[in-house]
Amino acid sequence: MFKETIVNSGVTLEVELGNIVEQNDADAIVNAANAFLRIGGGVAGAIHRKAGPEMEKEAMKLGPIKPGEAVITKGYDLPNKHVIHVLGPVYDRDIPHDLILANAYKNALELGEKNNLESIAFPAISTGAFGYPVEEAAEIALNTIYKTMPKLKSIRKIKLVIYGREDYKVHAGELKKL
Repeated sequence: MFKETIVNSGVTLEVELGNIVEQNDADAIVNAANAFLRIGGGVAGAIHRKAGPEMEKEAMKLGPIKPGEAVITKGYDLPNKHVIHVLGPVYDRDIPHDLILANAYKNALELGEKNNLESIAFPAISTGAFGYPVEEAAEIALNTIYKTMPKLKSIRKIKLVIYGREDYKVHAGELKKL
């Protein structure tokens, strides 16, 4: 198994190679959503297909959302109680893309705290169809999460679940720099 772990302020942060829809040890998974919170391709499509049509019905009532924003729904047929939907930035269109990406992670964690979640699993937000370079996105994601960890009260475990082996290596390398 490919996994790297660090602990900061009593909160565990892991980077692992895997599939976001198979995280049965997380209270919530994060959906790299589109603005209207509809089924799409990539991560959003996989999550919606596994959760079932009721999640899309609930989510659409909460949209549209702006880049960096987060909303929460039930997990339905997923092994998770909740799904936190975030809209990451489209690289070089949604400016400043670095701050928007950082806000997507921060807002998801804040929403997890508001809902007293203990564990949350993220995909690599915006690195697929939204074109964010993996190296830059990994640095922003891990630094943002790491800086937020001391402020967390209920969340004790955060995972970045990375789908591809090369992208995993980039994220694991960034984790080791913290």
